[in-house]
Amino acid sequence: MKLKIDIDIRTFIKFWTVLLAFAIGILALYSARGALILVLISFFLALALNYPVHKIANIFPGKKQSSRLAGTFMAYVLVVGVIFLCIKLIVPPLVEQSNRFIQSMPNVIEQNQSQIKVVRDFIDKYNLQPKIDQAIDNTKQKTEDWISGSFANDVMSSLTTLGNIIVSTLLVLVMTFLMLLEGPSWLDKLWKTYKDKQRRDHHKELADKMYGIVKSYVNGQIVVSLIAGISSGVTIFLISIFIQEVPNSLALPAAAVAALFSLIPMLGAFISGALITVILALNSITAAIVFLIYFVVYQQVEGNFIVPAVQSKTLKLSALVILISITIGTFTIGLAGGIISIPIAGWIKILIDDYLKNRPHNEEKRESKAARLIKKISNSSSKA
Repeated sequence: MKLKIDIDIRTFIKFWTVLLAFAIGILALYSARGALILVLISFFLALALNYPVHKIANIFPGKKQSSRLAGTFMAYVLVVGVIFLCIKLIVPPLVEQSNRFIQSMPNVIEQNQSQIKVVRDFIDKYNLQPKIDQAIDNTKQKTEDWISGSFANDVMSSLTTLGNIIVSTLLVLVMTFLMLLEGPSWLDKLWKTYKDKQRRDHHKELADKMYGIVKSYVNGQIVVSLIAGISSGVTIFLISIFIQEVPNSLALPAAAVAALFSLIPMLGAFISGALITVILALNSITAAIVFLIYFVVYQQVEGNFIVPAVQSKTLKLSALVILISITIGTFTIGLAGGIISIPIAGWIKILIDDYLKNRPHNEEKRESKAARLIKKISNSSSKA
């Protein structure tokens, strides 16, 4: 039995036109992925800052738009001030400890002359000096080749990358500012386009839940970072009491480092731990080892108790879902993807829960539409 399907030319052209348009759209999105990532980051920053902007705007009298502008400006000043304060706490002690370490190097070498003599005796005993000289010559040659060859290109590439980062940061800040300023008017225009009041209220409820996810995530991450900062600062202060080489003035900068980088999921804690360990190692290796032990223990406590207690109750996501979302976001977009991936996972959960909750109602609506269509067809056929 042969099945013959007749397709007219118009349907054929429509099919391939839609398919081609879809492919061009996917290609355009892929080509503009860098710009879309900046827009997405700006959108999430606007959502994160919307709550303090709204609270500050309510303080200022006057028109809604002007008070919103003042609130956005004050929120920006507050965020920039906190970042500047953290940098001011971090950079000077790091420079001071580096200078102290460089100045103490001659004394360290002099104090360890006996160990250096043992190393020299070992080299002379086994005749290792020619091999060491050869390794040093090879290193010098490779360094000279790198400087004469790709050094200029590497410098230009680094400067270009730095310039792109600065421009991207400025674009994100400007877009976030404009989104905070114009966002409420956009939402009002969007809700006015709805003709079905019940559907509009339902979508408003979904939007409020999704915004609540972002607000809860930001608040939870701030709480986690504050706990990490206070714990690190207290640990450094206790270390300075028992190890005299470590000044107690490092406690506050260490707390600022831990709190600032802990805002970044997963990677931030390890970056802050590495920085604090290096700063301590410039003063005392023993202190660095003690802090490293504390850091490993604290990460286990934070990952198994603090983060679940703070985030799980608000986001209602399992640890596996959070880990998978962070991994996908980091490998897809980068560091920014790791930050925004958890709220996106919360959004997906809200949409899935809403679909499953309303699925019976939607199926009933589809069945009723199908029944009306069948009834209409039967009535028309009976009349015929």
